[in-house]
Amino acid sequence: MANERKIDFLIFIACIILLGVAFFMQYIMGLSPCYLCITQRFFIAIIGLFSLLAFIHNRSPKIYGLIVTLSALVGGYFASKQLWLQSLPPEKIPSCGPPVNYLFDSFNVSEAIKILIQGDGNCAAVQWTFIGLSIPGWTLICFIAIATLSVLKIIRNNKTC
Repeated sequence: MANERKIDFLIFIACIILLGVAFFMQYIMGLSPCYLCITQRFFIAIIGLFSLLAFIHNRSPKIYGLIVTLSALVGGYFASKQLWLQSLPPEKIPSCGPPVNYLFDSFNVSEAIKILIQGDGNCAAVQWTFIGLSIPGWTLICFIAIATLSVLKIIRNNKTC
């Protein structure tokens, strides 16, 4: 197995673990995911899917690497946005929105997605920390690590072609 494929598999496993931890925190620990948490989960799932496809398919590694890198950067943006919301003073925090189920029941998909990616006051709540970092802080670190691995894989692949 080529090293590039090992990186794809490693990223896929990391995404499975990240999603597993997210669902553990939601269903076992009772933490409610906010809009931006759900958006970040979506990008972790996209990264995992394309990493698995890259591992299995093993063609067009640059394209898969680019998709993974861009998804990690966009996911990192949303993690950063949530960290920014968490840093706001209470009077600057936006109001809270309705539950996610309500969004998709009451709005068309594009409107619901717009609301999701904007975040709301629930996204400013720090529900859990580890070593001083909240969940989006750890998620941002993971997105940066994934983007870095993916870029290194693309660079390495360019040198071997």
